[in-house]
Amino acid sequence: MKNKKRILLVLLAIVLCSAMLIGCTDDTPPPPPPPPVDDENGNGENGNGVDPDLHFTIGAINFMEHPALADALQGFKDGLAANGFIVGQNITLIYDNAQGEIATLATIADRFVAQNVDMILSITTPAVQAVAAATETIPVLGTAITSYVIAGVIDSNERPGGNISGTSDMNPVSAQIDFITELVEGVETIGIIYNSSEANSVIQAELARDRIREIGLQYLEVTVVNTGEVSQAMQSLVGRVQAVYVPACNTMAASMPAVHSVAIESGLPTVCGATTMVLNGGLASMGLCYVELGYLTGHMAVDVLVNGADTATMPIQFARSAYEIIINGIVAEEIGFTIPERFRAYVIYPE
Repeated sequence: MKNKKRILLVLLAIVLCSAMLIGCTDDTPPPPPPPPVDDENGNGENGNGVDPDLHFTIGAINFMEHPALADALQGFKDGLAANGFIVGQNITLIYDNAQGEIATLATIADRFVAQNVDMILSITTPAVQAVAAATETIPVLGTAITSYVIAGVIDSNERPGGNISGTSDMNPVSAQIDFITELVEGVETIGIIYNSSEANSVIQAELARDRIREIGLQYLEVTVVNTGEVSQAMQSLVGRVQAVYVPACNTMAASMPAVHSVAIESGLPTVCGATTMVLNGGLASMGLCYVELGYLTGHMAVDVLVNGADTATMPIQFARSAYEIIINGIVAEEIGFTIPERFRAYVIYPE
């Protein structure tokens, strides 16, 4: 019964992530309903209980810790649980994170290969690149990865062609830039701050530049290669832009306290690529739900482990709900920002 309650909670979280909409693609199918969940006696609702002899070991590798990635991992666990596979019961999950160190990723990946795990979950682009270099045989699923193709680990989204597939966290960058123009009155120049060494960050910055040019505005970009450079980079934008776009990348997500500090001093509104970044000091976001992203990945894992699905022909999956808007009311007050009336329904006050 405890597992059923947990699954109901994650389904509620996914519904909430879809509740504040601003549009999504019309041709995206709705997410599939979860399969029957086993009751206390191990019997599914249709009498199809999970085979008690099934047990899998999954190695989960993460580049660094921040809320979006934690949500993706939790969603993955809940996606497994919705199929009757519970961590600590019939799933052994070996989790490790590299604390932002690329060299450590390779060490973790090699260890999972040596342990001959049944599957590797790679969270973030650097993690999946490290795993791709370590094994071509163990099934690998990724999540919180913007482009597997640009990362160089698959052939195409439609047909990956090897042992790697997963879910993408590609953001609606063009729509996010449009959101800035609606949220920040009179904006003429938008700052872009991103990590030039993270492929996913570079992709989003390029899309942001393209959209800003399309709508006839100006942009000013600054780049960083680690969290220690973020505060100074933000300071360089003060007085030169009217708003800052912060793509969803690992470095920037981990650096939101530094972004927040400069924003308070300067009054600069910051719009982030991921909604979780708003909880750590950003002003606003229109982004996807990482719990749902991980949940989809959990379903894919069961398809591979139980049903024998081949990652080589398993298309990359994208978030299926509409995007959510979140505006941090506390940050708005701190920077003296007046929230337009039409967006006040999306204001939250994090504890």
